Amino acid sequence: MATAYNPSNQFEIKTWEVEFRQTPTRMLMARVYQPQGAGRFPVLLDLHGGAWNNKDRTANGYMDEVVARSGMLVVAIDLTRAPEAPYPASVQDANYGVRWLKCKSQEWNGDGATIGVLGSSSGGHEVELLAMRPNDPRYNALKLNDAPQLDATINYVATRSPVSNPYERYLNAERLGRAEMMQNTKNYFNPWESIHEANPQEILDRGEKVVLPPLLIMQGELDDNVRPAVQERFANSYRTAGGECQYELFTGCEHLWIDDPGPMTDRAHEMVKNFIAKQLGARRAV
Repeated sequence: MATAYNPSNQFEIKTWEVEFRQTPTRMLMARVYQPQGAGRFPVLLDLHGGAWNNKDRTANGYMDEVVARSGMLVVAIDLTRAPEAPYPASVQDANYGVRWLKCKSQEWNGDGATIGVLGSSSGGHEVELLAMRPNDPRYNALKLNDAPQLDATINYVATRSPVSNPYERYLNAERLGRAEMMQNTKNYFNPWESIHEANPQEILDRGEKVVLPPLLIMQGELDDNVRPAVQERFANSYRTAGGECQYELFTGCEHLWIDDPGPMTDRAHEMVKNFIAKQLGARRAV
């Protein structure tokens, strides 16, 4: 029996590390944030950013801890980085991660049927692909032997500065002379043509048949990495395609504003919790 989620709750949490998945080069790890209470708690998977080339499960720790304290079982996973393997390797990790967490969550007092995903920056790009194409055979390539019947469908998506149009971000980096960002993009989209195939904006523009779970986009007004106008276009396209999208602009904020404590970071934390509460409430009403 799942516990009703109240975003104003304050639980003590227990945090620990577990092995997630062995790749050809290393063991990917997961960090579990478990509320200490009766449960079962709703479940959130976190996908980190890092321009597809950097960072790990710890990147969004501040947000993960805050959300877990409100009564969510939060699990952040490592993703394969582009120098190890290009697209779609990290999306395969994410797809596997959804199925793996649905399977494991009961052990950690979670309710896998409630699962949603949080993605930041390039993690936002990966979760948009995961959400829109949950049954894509390329993304489902990693077999979960413990529960082969589980699929990668999710209930909702919450994002911060998602790379909803990676080709436009590459062109933006080119205009600004950001050689490292350009190279990171080329590392991941290899062959280069995959930047169009794996482009959430272009997927909608092409009219592909996709799944569109409720989506939250939190966007910094001053972000010169992922431009607000590009993000707003994606939000509108998502709605036009039939999806529900809550697009929120954060005044005076750049790309990584939630890394630092402050009123806008607090606003983002509350917004994510309230968005989750809305989706879980809608699910209970069905």
